[in-house]
Amino acid sequence: MAKFNIFKASFASIYDLYVAKAEKKSRSKAEVDEIILWFTGHTLSSLKEQITKGVDLESFISEAPSLNPNRLLIKGVVCGVRVENIEDPLMREIRYLDKLIDELAKGKTMEKILRK
Repeated sequence: MAKFNIFKASFASIYDLYVAKAEKKSRSKAEVDEIILWFTGHTLSSLKEQITKGVDLESFISEAPSLNPNRLLIKGVVCGVRVENIEDPLMREIRYLDKLIDELAKGKTMEKILRK
């Protein structure tokens, strides 16, 4: 089975895109961090370590300390595809995170984004 090219992209580059998208819509880097920490179970220091180490997106997701079980409540469309219907498990996790950042950029409250 062929892997998607995005799996080998550096998480640091994806992180920078997330932050830029949020800031363009008057949201903050701290909010992006909060979403990523909620989603992955990383601490702020372990997140920074992953960025500094230059891990790829596949490793970042698959080696996350503890993916939040409430991530399964994420529904909706990213890039024209319903996230809950994505068959590849790793791609589904990546798109869940993309969806959360999209919600941030669209102005949703952190409470709604984090499925509280």
